Amino acid sequence: MNAYVFRKVKGRRLLLHSYAWWPVLVLITAATYTDMRTRRIPNWLNFSFLLAGIAVSVWMGGWQGLWESLAGLGLGLLVFGILAFMGGMGMGDVKLCAAVGAWIGPKQLLIAIVVTAMAGGLIALGMAVWGGFLGEMFTGAGDLLFGWKGQGKPSEKLVLSNPNARKMPYAPAIAIGTLFSFFSH
Repeated sequence: MNAYVFRKVKGRRLLLHSYAWWPVLVLITAATYTDMRTRRIPNWLNFSFLLAGIAVSVWMGGWQGLWESLAGLGLGLLVFGILAFMGGMGMGDVKLCAAVGAWIGPKQLLIAIVVTAMAGGLIALGMAVWGGFLGEMFTGAGDLLFGWKGQGKPSEKLVLSNPNARKMPYAPAIAIGTLFSFFSH
């Protein structure tokens, strides 16, 4: 949302935060903690913050707030939903991105998604180097990108439903992207 709080300091308007800052900070902190511990993000967390984001957006912005909230929610579902459909992301991450989108709207969420992708790539690279499977990671990424030809789906060894696939909690990357999006204005 674009309802930011400003303060005049030495004649300049400084951005303090959006009214979405604190609720989103609570959401991504709780989601990151649970995703790191259990590799799951609870539905009650995502849905309660999603509904609260819509409600607050309507309260603060009326019909325009509702539109912004639903557009952010839809963008999160679309982008992360495609990744989940491909088997590379869990539905908890999709719902988390939708909940964040309900609070911050599509413009800010687009920034968050781009930074999330970069942060996720760096985290995956770091995990691969640390775990000693860097070559395997690049082979898997190549298979995921180019292995769809003729199959219509990704390789079974790369999807989250495979118990032997390496899995990475993605909530930390979403948190980094979301926090960055607040400071990019």
